[in-house]
Amino acid sequence: MSITMRGPCEEAGESEEREKEAAAAAGCFAWVPEAEEGSDVDSDSDPETEGTHGLGELVKDTLYLRSCRVHSVVPASCFLRQGSAPELNLRHRGLGPQGARALASSLTANPYVKRLDLRDNGLCGTGAEALAGALSKSSSICDVDLSENQLGAVGAQAICAALTVNPTMQKVQLAGNSLEEQAAQYLAELLLAHTGLKSLDLSYNQLNDQAERIRKAVLVTGETLGPALAENTGLIELNISWNHLRGPGAIAFARGLEANIFLRVLDISYNGFGDPGASAVGEALRTNNVLEELNMSNNRISAVGALSLGLGLRVNQTLRSFVDIQVNRQFDDLASSVKVILPGLCIKTAARRVEYKKDLLPVFRPSLPASAPK
Repeated sequence: MSITMRGPCEEAGESEEREKEAAAAAGCFAWVPEAEEGSDVDSDSDPETEGTHGLGELVKDTLYLRSCRVHSVVPASCFLRQGSAPELNLRHRGLGPQGARALASSLTANPYVKRLDLRDNGLCGTGAEALAGALSKSSSICDVDLSENQLGAVGAQAICAALTVNPTMQKVQLAGNSLEEQAAQYLAELLLAHTGLKSLDLSYNQLNDQAERIRKAVLVTGETLGPALAENTGLIELNISWNHLRGPGAIAFARGLEANIFLRVLDISYNGFGDPGASAVGEALRTNNVLEELNMSNNRISAVGALSLGLGLRVNQTLRSFVDIQVNRQFDDLASSVKVILPGLCIKTAARRVEYKKDLLPVFRPSLPASAPK
């Protein structure tokens, strides 16, 4: 007798009978009225029954248990305990692709969940494909965390396609999923099509020069949708830290800021922008009048690049928080002049944090070392 070992991200190879049974189970419980007209159930809340499962919750639990049995997985007890809570937290539960299939069937009939947290569950591409159907149909889930699930390009394609047709989704976290060049294309399509998405986390991936596609998507979206996007109907927070944006890719990405009209918070730290990328960001800050928070720490930027950034800060009028590299005397002097223009600007560095208060005199005073006499 031969035994075949499967990795956590391999296709499970479910039989058609199991898939049909799961679909039938979902169909049977897709909608159940909470109370029939004329029933003996009092519509007013009863203090003695608070905390018990309602009919909708009972149906949800029953559907999930049946789906787990169909897919031969152990039910997650925390799913049953959370009841009708608006947040379903299943992070670090080791669900795997099969567990994702079981969960997807019950999510379709669950009107309670607004935030779904599935971080670090080994879902892989097949698990993401199983969840995609539920995410595309859900009218309640607006915040989903699928970080650290080894989604890859296959999972990114499935998730992005599902979210594109779901207008309720506002926040998506896809950090640490081995997303590379091919995934950038699907992410760009999502940004172009989903103007209701407010926050996107793509940190800790392998997006490199090809991530320029994402930059183009943001830029083109701003140009084509115009006034609608100016009314906060586009992405306002993007985290693309800990990726491989450097060289021409970093410059191309930075140039997208020049015409961007909706991003408020941008984290591009730990990418290796270097001095050319820093110079491009400095040029973008001269034009951009929307960005409020920018994190550029740990990007191999020398004093030359820091000065280029400072020249952009001198002109920019909207930035409130800026995180940069360790500074030298030249940058300190430049920061002093910038502070005169932007008294409310907060500059954070690896060496110290300098906060500018509007009620202080417009003079830059570096903090004293702890050992210095007062």
